[in-house]
Amino acid sequence: MQSLARGLSVIRAFDADHPELTLSEVAEATGLTRAAARRFLLTLADLGYVHSNGRLFALTPRVLELGYAYLSSLSLPELVQPHLKRLVAEVQESASLAVLDGTDVVYVARVATSRIMRVSITIGTRFPAYATSMGRVLLAWLPPGALEDHLTRAELTRYTPRTVTSVPQLRGALEKVRAQGWAMVDQELEEGLRSLAAPVRDGSGNVVAAVNVSTHASRTSVESNRHTLLPPLLATAARIEADLSAGRIPLSGAQSSVTAGASGRA
Repeated sequence: MQSLARGLSVIRAFDADHPELTLSEVAEATGLTRAAARRFLLTLADLGYVHSNGRLFALTPRVLELGYAYLSSLSLPELVQPHLKRLVAEVQESASLAVLDGTDVVYVARVATSRIMRVSITIGTRFPAYATSMGRVLLAWLPPGALEDHLTRAELTRYTPRTVTSVPQLRGALEKVRAQGWAMVDQELEEGLRSLAAPVRDGSGNVVAAVNVSTHASRTSVESNRHTLLPPLLATAARIEADLSAGRIPLSGAQSSVTAGASGRA
């Protein structure tokens, strides 16, 4: 088990900001010795998950198989996609669904209209939960112990002047989300990006995912978004919940993903 954990830590060392790493950088990022990091990199290379170009190592597309196995067994994207398409057709804004994984939200379904962010969003894209509307929804309904663990581990980076970066502020924001039943995040992750999110519950009432609508802040006001986007968003969440409650997909995968989000980042 320890070897598996270390091998996964080597894979997680690579990200959008560090697509290529030297052996020393991998060792530093993972806390492994150079010798151990080298062994894991060579093993991953033999398995086809890593390739080397001289001193630099990089992941190969084969790592997508690891995430795809989860998504394909879950079947949640297949169920959600028609609902997202209906929502996008109604509001003419992009819509997504995400689950919580560690301190991040992970996109598992999306229907886009126009590109409103500098970074592209695809299935598997991660963003820090505290700075996103879907993340706020998922954090608001975490069990108290899991929320405390999350707040201890999360690094509250300031992405824009509006980003909430203090734990007391974040607690207050999460209390508001829980009280009103939805979240709005206004230009905290990126300037110009505003989004609303609603919880998606399973048949037992557990919040297992979040659905959102994203828009550009320059097009409409906060109050206008609340009046025009929130009602169809809440209606979409209710329709997804109805499908989940009807048992149209096995939900064990989604439930375990959200629960596991309190214990580690994949």
